[in-house]
Order: sequence, then C-alpha cells, then structure tokens
Amino acid sequence: MYIGLVTPAPPYSRNGNRVTANRWAGILRSLGHRVSISQEYGGQDFDLLVAIHALRSAESVAAFKAHRPDSPVVVLLAGTDVYGPLYEEGGPVLDAADRLVTLQRLAVDELREEHKGKVRTIVQSARPTPTSGPSPNARHFDVSVVGHLRPVKDPFLTADATRRLPRESRIRVLQLGDSMGSAMTRRANALASSHPRYAWLRGLPSWRARRLLKRSQVMVISSLSEGGANVVSEAAVDGVPILASRMPGNVGLLGDDYPGYFPVGDRAELRRLLLCCESDPAFLDCLREAEAPLRSLLDPQRECADWAALLDEVVSGGV
Repeated sequence: MYIGLVTPAPPYSRNGNRVTANRWAGILRSLGHRVSISQEYGGQDFDLLVAIHALRSAESVAAFKAHRPDSPVVVLLAGTDVYGPLYEEGGPVLDAADRLVTLQRLAVDELREEHKGKVRTIVQSARPTPTSGPSPNARHFDVSVVGHLRPVKDPFLTADATRRLPRESRIRVLQLGDSMGSAMTRRANALASSHPRYAWLRGLPSWRARRLLKRSQVMVISSLSEGGANVVSEAAVDGVPILASRMPGNVGLLGDDYPGYFPVGDRAELRRLLLCCESDPAFLDCLREAEAPLRSLLDPQRECADWAALLDEVVSGGV
C-alpha cells in the first residue's frame, strides 16, 4: 500500500511524535509498504492514513476522509490525547478512525464504549544497546532522567529529591533532553550551577542517550501523565532498574504490582527509593526481575507482527 503518516512534529525534530513517526515508517516499510511522512495531509491518494496524535492531527484526518472516504484511517492516541481533553475536542477523530492505537493496556479505560472496540495496543519495542563501551561509573551512583523538559514530565522532581542527601551518598542525577521553553531552560541552568549532584546534558543523539541510559544504575520517569513512554521499553530491555510515578501510562507498561513506583510528584518517596536503590543491591535485582514481563513484549518482530495484523484488519474491513 501507499501509506501516509502524519505527525505534528517537524522534520529532524527529536520530539517524541517525530521519533514515533520515524520508527513506525521503518516498520511499515519493512512490511513492504511505501510510506510518506508529513506534518499535515496534502491531498495525496494514500491507500491508508496513519495519524499520530488525535487532537493535533484532527484536520488532516478530516481532510483525508473527505478526499478518500472509503480509505482507512489509523490514529495513535498520544498521552495528551488519552489523558487530556480528548472528548471535548477530538470526538470526530475517534468516530472517523477505523482503528485507534494505544501504547499501553490501560489507555483503553479512558475511552467510551463505542470506541473501545477500535483500540489495538501496540507496545513500542526496543533493541538492546550494544554492550561495548564504558562500564557504570564506580565513583557515582548515576540516576538518569530521560525526556524533553516539559511540565507534563515533571522533569526536575529527581533533582529536587536529591538535595541534602547524606554526605556519603554517591547519587548523581543526569538529565537528558532538550528544553521545551525558556522557563525550563532557566530552571535547568540554575540547577546545574547550584546543585552539586545534578548535570543537564541537554539533547543527545539517540545512540549516545541509549549508552548513557545503559550505564546508569537507575532510570527515573517522573511524568504527571504519559501515553506509554518508549524510554521505559529502552531501560527495561537493557536491564536498567526503573523508578516510575504511579500513573496509568507507567502502570500500563510495568504492571500493577511493580515495586518501583512512587506517588506522582512525591519527592520524599522518590528520595527514599533512590537511597534504597543505592544501598540495597537486592532491591535493584528485584526491580530488574519485575521488569521481565515487559521485556517479553519488546521484541521488534512482535511489534512488526502486531502492525501486520492491524493492517490486515483495516484492509479486510474486519472487526
């Protein structure tokens, strides 16, 4: 098929929507399809439209359906869709879509009954990082925080949680990600100059970010909400222990009983967990073991098979 893939993120952006678009384009091409990526639909005669982000791609979905009413549409529900004003602003998109893709199993709970039957959950796969390269830094207990600096990520919670640690603690916070606003830039720069345990490494190429993540003793994802963060998959496939805010986007990937959760925004509990990770190797092993069910879903061949099954459904018109 000739597939159009619409994403609100511009070319060469490291924004998550563009990263997802590039990943999905690679999967679709590997299945034998021709794929064109754009920021908005421009009247092309695609056999299928895949739209990333329901709210921000709504105009493209409407234009495509007007131009090719019998051609199918697949829409990715991003975190800011699922846990945002989806039904206030995006009802027509949900009605127009033939399938709705979510990235973790709990997202479907946010939808109305008439749309739940369209949902297919496709967990983002990840390949293990090559083992070559430096081993973890013995002088520090490195805690990585990976993601662009946006309020929804609560990006500075880990830095705040690591102020006034015991003098003997080796914890160091490594923040990776571009700033998404001047206020975030000022805060990160201020922390970097005043917090001896904090370093902002800004945005890095993906291969460097993955190497740094793998060398970390722990990864923290402190988001207020998520659709299903790929960095969780990347950490899990490399066996990096994860501390995560207890909200549906994380629980939908890591499971209800994962032992590394802290309440959203709770710096005191995050501080306690970080110190536990540093002092108790058995707790780190427990976190790695608890990631095993997620690791079993992360094979790229499994993700390709899920996409192949989805495309077969929409082409055949099956339910």
